[in-house]
Amino acid sequence: MISDYTSKSILGRAQKNKKITVKTINPRDFTTDNHKTVDDRPYGGGVGMVMMIEPLYKAWKFLKLKKNKSARGGRGTRTILLSAKGKTWNQEMARSYLKKYDHLVFVCGRYEGVDQRVDEFIDEEISVGDYVLTGGELPALTIVDSITRLISGVLGKDESSHEESHSTIGYKEYPQYTRPEVFKIGRKKLKVPEILLSGDHKKIKEWRSKS
Repeated sequence: MISDYTSKSILGRAQKNKKITVKTINPRDFTTDNHKTVDDRPYGGGVGMVMMIEPLYKAWKFLKLKKNKSARGGRGTRTILLSAKGKTWNQEMARSYLKKYDHLVFVCGRYEGVDQRVDEFIDEEISVGDYVLTGGELPALTIVDSITRLISGVLGKDESSHEESHSTIGYKEYPQYTRPEVFKIGRKKLKVPEILLSGDHKKIKEWRSKS
C-alpha cells in the first residue's frame, strides 16, 4: 500500500530525483511461527485483536541498526506511532519536522491498536484527525506527502507551497479559476470574476487577500 502510493506522481518523482527515500518493512518478516502472527487477543478481555510488541520491536530494531546506529531519539531521527489518541498533525508540524529530522520511522498500527509497550522505543504518537481508520498506513502517507511537498524542487515551483491553505496559521487559500472563462450548468452561466481578467495585479492581490 505504501510503496504503490509513493512510487507515483509527485512522491514518485521526488524519489526518482533523490529528494526523499521511502522504504517499507513488514512486521510479519520478524515473526517466529508458521502463520507469521503479528496480533493476539488483548489481556483482560475485549473485542478485536492487538498488534504484538515482539515483531514490531524487532522490525524497528532492524531498521534502526541498519539505517541509523544512534540511540533512541538520536539527532535527526524520529519514531512515530500513528495513533487515534496522538497529537493532531498540522502544517506547522510539517514544516518543523522537515527542518529537524532527516529520518522518520512510522509504526503503522492495525486492528484494535498496538501493545502499549511500544512506548519504550517510539518518540511520540500522532493522529491525522478525530476519527478512526483501519490502520496507520494512510496517516503515514498523509504525513509523508505533507512534508515532501515542502522540500525545495519537489513541486517544480517552490511558490506553490508558499501561497496555499495553512501556509501560515489560519490562512485559507483564495478561490482559483481557469479556462473556460464562462461555463454553463443548465441555464446558469458561471463566469470567472472580472477582476482576475483585468491584468491589474495589485487589485488582484487585494481581491485574493480578502477572499
